[in-house]
Amino acid sequence: MARQEAEIHLGRVLDSLAGPGATPRPDQVDAVAATLSPVARVLVVQATGWGKSAVYWAATSAMREAGRGPTLVVSPLLALMRNQVAAAQRAGLRAATINSSNIDDWDEIYEQLQHDHLDVLLISPERLGNAKFASQLEVLLARIGLVVIDEAHCISDWGFDFRPDYQRLARTLLSTPSASVLATTATANQRVTKDVSDQMGANSVVFRGTLARSSLSLSVVPGMDPVERFAWVANTLGDISGSGIIYVLTVAEANRLAGFLQEAGFDCKAYTGALSTEERAVIEQGLLDNRIKGVVATSALGMGYDKPDLAFCIHVGSPSSPVSYYQQVGRAGRGLDNAIAVLLPSEADERIWEFFATASIPDPANVDLVLEQLALRDQSIPELESTTGLRRGRLESLLKVLGVDGYVVKVGSKWSSLGRPYEHDVEKWTALKAVREQEAELMRSFASGSGCLMKFLQTALDDPSPSSCGRCSVCTGVAPGPGTRPSRDWIRLARDFSRGVDVIIEPRKRWPSGSSHKGSIRGLGEGRAVAYADDPGWTPELAAMISSGFREIPESLLEGAVEALKRWSQTWPERPTWVLAVPGPGAMGEANRKVAQHIAQIGNRPLLEPFEWKGDPVPTEAASLLTTELLDERIQLLPGLEIPEGPVLACSAVIQTRWTAATIARHIEAAGGGTVLPFAIHQRP
Repeated sequence: MARQEAEIHLGRVLDSLAGPGATPRPDQVDAVAATLSPVARVLVVQATGWGKSAVYWAATSAMREAGRGPTLVVSPLLALMRNQVAAAQRAGLRAATINSSNIDDWDEIYEQLQHDHLDVLLISPERLGNAKFASQLEVLLARIGLVVIDEAHCISDWGFDFRPDYQRLARTLLSTPSASVLATTATANQRVTKDVSDQMGANSVVFRGTLARSSLSLSVVPGMDPVERFAWVANTLGDISGSGIIYVLTVAEANRLAGFLQEAGFDCKAYTGALSTEERAVIEQGLLDNRIKGVVATSALGMGYDKPDLAFCIHVGSPSSPVSYYQQVGRAGRGLDNAIAVLLPSEADERIWEFFATASIPDPANVDLVLEQLALRDQSIPELESTTGLRRGRLESLLKVLGVDGYVVKVGSKWSSLGRPYEHDVEKWTALKAVREQEAELMRSFASGSGCLMKFLQTALDDPSPSSCGRCSVCTGVAPGPGTRPSRDWIRLARDFSRGVDVIIEPRKRWPSGSSHKGSIRGLGEGRAVAYADDPGWTPELAAMISSGFREIPESLLEGAVEALKRWSQTWPERPTWVLAVPGPGAMGEANRKVAQHIAQIGNRPLLEPFEWKGDPVPTEAASLLTTELLDERIQLLPGLEIPEGPVLACSAVIQTRWTAATIARHIEAAGGGTVLPFAIHQRP
């Protein structure tokens, strides 16, 4: 009976979504039928484009017709939720979403649920941390007939995109005694599949199919430096029909590459987590409508973005695992006979891999610091940053992990200890780090083109039937675009653009909470830098400067500093009257002096050194309060010097936390001087 119902409702859904005459794929009917069983636990691991959403829309349709409650879908991205609401409505279902962008609509949606006027409710995993939503959850779960956990690899510690918030919500939903649970993903190897299945319970049913994508032509083009990769993309875009996604690893890279492609005449937009919800929605729609040639995106645009005619997916920089790469290239070619996916790897990628590989692993010493402070009193993030000395980003990640594992809980804006002594799971975290290292090694092998690229990905994801595709650059010996090198003209344009970008140093606005210096920071203006992070225009020069321990500053970087100052000077309300070298320890102080001497000589301005540095370097990972306290000890204003009036250029080789500039500005403002304008060769993120 369940199979007959599954066939009827899946047929209706496929007619609505794929057109009359669409036939089910292998396992689709069985997956729907299994989900219709009372309190079912079903995991579907199938390739992108297989039709996983059709399974849960068909199951919802059958359950609603049988008088069961609505379906609750958990989605990790707003873009995914918007697509799913639209797809559910096309399938004839009444759907709505509760997320951070529509708080004003929540009461109306709850009322619709109460009167049984909704078939589908979509939520994000972060909703569990919202008190208003959490208060409704128990009532909501009592009414739900089906829970769908989409992109289910996110609930696994072993998943490439593990999210503590997602795992916490999934645990709550999996404990529901009356609803069926359907979990779906396209990116799970055997380890992740087993972990998710185990979390679902001993009676879970797994449907796993081949992950091969016959419409994708995979290519790897190695051996290019950052400027050449920018040039290669521009050189290639004009020869590719349709629109697509260009993935990068950082927000800075997305903005830089999008800016260059716009300069080169292509309608491309940057898409990152730094954009507002509204801005992202506009870009998503522009890409869907093919009004944008390319979206240069971080992983913020990935899971669930549904554009069947996405023609290409180019990676400027390699993801850290084959699973992550497969997930992103899976956006392309879902409704096309042929789409291209090209990887442009770089040696610099691995520094970013290392950061993310350890970001979710708790440091026991940091855990002890946090729990000791929370045992004294409940504290907010800013308060914990001050009392522990940990930087905010690391602190937020750590608290999420501790919250999922039941050591802390968030109440309002503050965190509380639950009183449990911390037990560091050495075996678990050591194994996880080892898995991340194995995945990185697999990605190195993939980028080297050691065999059929599609078969390699299938094997890495434990596909039951991997086979050579006959379409990739390894199988055919042919890659799209200009081959292994772009034209010299494109390389020149990419380098000129990169070196001409204004890098703005935003000034610190307020002293950190708990500081003896209260309120706003006075006397500190906006600054400029020659290069930011792994700047493609200056990669060899920055590497040479860093490898020398800042004892050598390449002449081209000093020339670039002069050009950056020329551009900046067009916006100065008042020209700087003098130059100072930012104080620093050892070689760093000497490097700062070299920069200041060069700028003072070129600009014909007096160079003064009113500060001295006393003591060791300040740790770059220290929290803001600790940093400012240490800088107060390290930076001393020399007595007896008269500080000139007017703005001053505060020159350094490197700027990162920007607290040194704020400390200098405090001294100079107190001495009656003018605004401090930071200027650096390299701004680190």
